[in-house]
Amino acid sequence: MARSKLIIFDCDGVLVDSEPLAARAYERVYEKHGMSGVGADIIAQCVGMKQSDIIVRIRDLTGHQFPEHADDDIWAETKILFTEELKSTHGIVPFLDSLGVERCVASSSSVERINHSLGVTGLARFFGASIYSSAMVRRGKPAPDIFLHAAEKMGANPADCVVIEDSPFGIEGAVAAGMTAIGYTGGGHTYLEHGARLTARGAAAICADWNEVGLQLARLGFLKESAGAAG
Repeated sequence: MARSKLIIFDCDGVLVDSEPLAARAYERVYEKHGMSGVGADIIAQCVGMKQSDIIVRIRDLTGHQFPEHADDDIWAETKILFTEELKSTHGIVPFLDSLGVERCVASSSSVERINHSLGVTGLARFFGASIYSSAMVRRGKPAPDIFLHAAEKMGANPADCVVIEDSPFGIEGAVAAGMTAIGYTGGGHTYLEHGARLTARGAAAICADWNEVGLQLARLGFLKESAGAAG
């Protein structure tokens, strides 16, 4: 029997404030291989995609063809930065502490990167084995595959799922899966038109902090009362 409600969290930029660090890692690795100009402005156009799709998009945007044999260099550099500097998003710990609803993670990142991110930030205890990666499905976001896969594994109907996402690609994928999408703009990579772009892709609400997320979940009938988040 399907669970009545499920909240699906993206990882990067939602649970952990990783996007600025990830952008720095890409820039460093591309420069290492003699390809400059892959800065935050380029990576901002790739947020929400899995690594193989990011490499293709960077090629399309800059003309830089990243060498296939060096794919592991990206995670190696990213892992160093995450280990040294990665933090969870502000207020997520008290929010998860008070969240009495089934939850899981559905991310474009590899399982190793998700586990590392949740481990160094202390968030792993909130999700256990309920972690799903785009590596487990054929198509990455904005395709709905990862969200449908997560719902199936968690025993939930798509219509009974809320997805919390920070990227237009993620919002698009959640909507395509028949789920309600909440756009989160509380990460360090947010920008002036962030909320408007998420709304344009189908987000039912835009939230800049976890108190707002709790209020929206209550409004949608996913919580009896708002899940609290420290200010």
